[in-house]
Amino acid sequence: MLNIVLFGAPGAGKGTQSDLLVAKYNLNHISTGDLLRKEIADQTELGKRIKSIMDSGSLVSDDIVVEMIDKAIASDTQGILFDGFPRNVAQAETLDKLMAKYGRSITCMVSLDVPNDELIRRMLERAKISGRSDDNEETIKNRLKEYENKTLPVASYYEKQGKHIKVNGVGKVEDISASIIAAIEKL
Repeated sequence: MLNIVLFGAPGAGKGTQSDLLVAKYNLNHISTGDLLRKEIADQTELGKRIKSIMDSGSLVSDDIVVEMIDKAIASDTQGILFDGFPRNVAQAETLDKLMAKYGRSITCMVSLDVPNDELIRRMLERAKISGRSDDNEETIKNRLKEYENKTLPVASYYEKQGKHIKVNGVGKVEDISASIIAAIEKL
């Protein structure tokens, strides 16, 4: 059973690639961004708190995210693609514990490598299409700083476990997908 962490900066293409990997390997897709945006769309009290945090470019607290992830792992029977989680080393450690609680482990972490100028371009373009309030230049730059300071060390965490796969995230979607699949197939 595959359990994959799909990793990369905001705008790296995780959403696009996760759709393809979910279909290829018949995985359950756990996107913390989707879970969080659903709370916002449902206008729950939690959703209102989450919206305020996300609009400032900050990351949502571990407690909120971990609770949602634990429920998702508990109900999974076919393998998981984690998209947007873990975002820091503490979450990676917690994810390992949650997986072990259910007799499972992370198979690999696939990291999409994209330069910052391309990330900014992509997110500004996405803002024109989606109208996401968290896709403006100032917030994007804050999100990238947060990523570099808090999230990027997660790659080292999985590298130490021999589970980190780095893939060039620039190019045609199908070429990037082929690189990811080739790397997973080597495992």
